Amino acid sequence: MDQSSQSGVKPVRLAEHFARSDKFRDLFSYGMDLVEETASFLDAEGRVAAKSLSKKSTAIYGAESMRLTTRLMQLASWLLLQRAVAEDEMSVEQAINEKKNVKLNQLHTHTNGPGWDELPPRFLDLIKRSVALQKRIKRLDDEIYGMTEVSEETSASNPVASQRALLETAFDPRFRK
Repeated sequence: MDQSSQSGVKPVRLAEHFARSDKFRDLFSYGMDLVEETASFLDAEGRVAAKSLSKKSTAIYGAESMRLTTRLMQLASWLLLQRAVAEDEMSVEQAINEKKNVKLNQLHTHTNGPGWDELPPRFLDLIKRSVALQKRIKRLDDEIYGMTEVSEETSASNPVASQRALLETAFDPRFRK
C-alpha cells in the first residue's frame, strides 16, 4: 500500500490544477494567438516575401513553413486537451489517452546555414517563438504527466520538494506573453 492510501490523503492532480490556473489561460491565449498570427503571415506577407527568395531559400521557406504549421497544430492540440480538462469536458485520464497522438518532440528546426539569411525576419521570429513554446509545453507535459520522474525515494522522503519542483516548472517566470 502506498503512503497516500495509508494516510487517506490523495495526491495533488497537477494536470487539473494547472489547467484551471491563470498561467494556463495565459499560455493558451499565447499559443492560440501565435497560431493565428502565423496563419495570417503565411497567407499574406509570407506568400509575397517567398516570391522574391532564391531557389535555396524558397526550398527552406517551404519546408520550414510546413514544420512551423505542423508544430503549432501539435501545440494547439495539447493546449485544447488541457482546456477540455479545465472545463470538465474531459477527464485527466481521457486527456492522457488522447495526448498520445500529440507529438511534442518532433519537428526540430536549425535556423542557420546557406539560404537562412534571406528568409523574412518575421518568419524567423515566428519559428523562434514556436520552438520556445514547444520547449515550454514539452517541459510542462513532462512535469504534469510524470514523464520526468521524481524518484520514489525522494518523493517519500520529501513530498514538498517534489511538489515544489513541479510547481516551479509549471509556473516558470521566463514565459511571458
